[in-house]
Order: sequence, then structure tokens, then C-alpha cells
Amino acid sequence: MNRKRYIINIFPIMIMLLFSACAEKKEGKTIIWEQNQNNNDLPDSVYEGMLSEPVINGQKNIYDTLNVATYITKVDENYFIVDCYHNQIIYNKNLTDSLNQWNVLTNEVHYAHTIASDGEMLLVDDTENNRLLAFQKIQDDYVHTQTLENIGMRPHFIQYDAKNEVFLAWSSITGEMYFIKRANAPNQGGYYPLYVEKILKIDVLYGVYVRSFTIIEDAFYFVSGHNNQKILKAVINASGDDFEILAEYPVADQIAGMVQLTKIGNYYYITVSTDNQENQDYATILRTDNLEKLADENYEELYNQFGISGGTPYYITEIDGRYYMAHHRTNENIIVFDMNEDRIEHVAVLY
Repeated sequence: MNRKRYIINIFPIMIMLLFSACAEKKEGKTIIWEQNQNNNDLPDSVYEGMLSEPVINGQKNIYDTLNVATYITKVDENYFIVDCYHNQIIYNKNLTDSLNQWNVLTNEVHYAHTIASDGEMLLVDDTENNRLLAFQKIQDDYVHTQTLENIGMRPHFIQYDAKNEVFLAWSSITGEMYFIKRANAPNQGGYYPLYVEKILKIDVLYGVYVRSFTIIEDAFYFVSGHNNQKILKAVINASGDDFEILAEYPVADQIAGMVQLTKIGNYYYITVSTDNQENQDYATILRTDNLEKLADENYEELYNQFGISGGTPYYITEIDGRYYMAHHRTNENIIVFDMNEDRIEHVAVLY
């Protein structure tokens, strides 16, 4: 395995700072700590998981196809694709090169689903290992600098909240949101530590497989799981130490196992993986102008507008004004399209 190693001086690794994913918590939140304008007030345990020898993968992708693509995004000038069942995340400067020309960010994940960036750091969910991997760009390479262990159970979705300058990592089985901050200053080796600022929990989502959340006007929308059959709308309370549920939107049986909800124009677009019995034959993409209509099956199915069938639409992202949808179970894995006055146009399969 061809890897470059960067040796740095860091503080000693201290005791584990996170709670076990399997321990049922009764409290709605766990505040870990806060920092001021420098790192002097942070405990040594903030450096938990920092690698003593940060690593660059340094490999080219060995596969000609994707195997369950779940997410695509762009950071700086590079596109990133989460190649879930190949247990890797790959990146490239364009979307025209063949996949075997792409670089490997990491292949040390087991069924990763998403990746997010704050402009300095990349954070990846390592779903089946219940952890997150952090990377920092050094010149033209990405260095694996830190591993955050014990992130709930099956962390499945990460976003960066630029308004509040925090990564949000969702534990898909335990109903926990991990708020992860970057230290204001790097360590002696020039690498920024990430640390868990707090954990907020929605008790009613414990044991429900919720694949993602979406922030719309400061409210969190948690998609329906197959075993709860409703979308939850919640906000963080004024003291910042708990979620407050504002609304619940029941959904029809056949769309219960949702993947993602995103607002585009006048509609909520929802990708669906399974029905309430976890049957993937019900996978689809739909839209509605009112979430209250979903229980009565009052929505528009859109899957046939993409010219594909038999697969699973997954996460949708916006990149440079266009929309990209990861899709799996067929040979059409990355699909691009435009939205023009609520019309889907210029659909193309990239990979």
C-alpha cells in the first residue's frame, strides 16, 4: 500500500471523551466543553484521536464502476463521491475522467455515506464503525489527521452548518446529533483538532432508522424511518441544550423509509429507499408543496422523469447551481439535472 506519512508532535492521547453508542441516555443533551479564542483553555482530551503520524492515502481508484454511490459534493476544486460498498471515498477535479483516474481519499471506512467540509477540514462518516474520520488539505493532498470514535450508532449523515460554524453528525439509530467544532488554532504540527462540543438527543427517534436531516430556516427536518412513519420538525431551544419538536408529519406506508428531504423552489423533494416493510421495490423520488399531504398520498412521483428505473435515489446535493443525485442498484450512479421554474430539465447520467 503506497502511503505517505507525516510525523507531527501532538499532545498525549487522553481517555475517551464520548459515551458508548449502546448506552441508553435519558437526558436530552450532553455538553462537553466550550473554547475561547485560543486552544489554551481546551483540555488535553480535545486531542483524542489525533494521529501521531497523519496519513495520505496516495492511491488511485482501482474500480471502473461505483458500487452503491450515496453522495456527491464539491470542495474547493475537487468533486468527492462516496462509493459506499467499495468502502472508499474518491475525488477528482472534473466529472469527465473515467473513475479509475480518480484519487482515493480513504479506503479505511466501512459503508461511509456522506462527507462535509468547513473549508479547512473534511469530515467523513464511517457508518458501520461508529466513527468519523477527519482530513486536512496540505498542498494538493488530503491528510487523515484524526479519528473520532464512538459516534452513536451508525452515523449516517454529516453537514456543515456555516452559520453556526459547526459540523453536525447524525447517529441514525440513536436519535443523537453530535455537534463537532474545529479548534481555533492548530496543534504544533499545524493540524486542527476537532472535538465534540455537545450531543443533543431526540428520545422518540431512539431505535428508528433515520437516514438524514435537513435544515430549513433554522428548523431541523428529520426524515421518516420505516418504523416510525413520520417526518419530525424540530428546533434547538433557547438555551441550546435540547431539541424542541414543533411538528410531526405522518407519511403513507409506501414512502416510510425515506432517505432525504430537500427544499428546491416551491417543493419539498424526497428520496425514498423502502416502504414501511423495508421493501426496496418502493424506492422512488417524489415532491409535494405541503408535508401535511404525505399521509394522504397527495404527492407527485418523479422517478420516471429521470429516465431510469429499478434503482434507489439517494442523497441530492447542489453544486454550482446544478443538482446531483446519487443513485444505486442500477448502472446509473451519479445523475445531474437542472431545475427551471419547478421543472426538471437536462437530466444526464455521469457515472
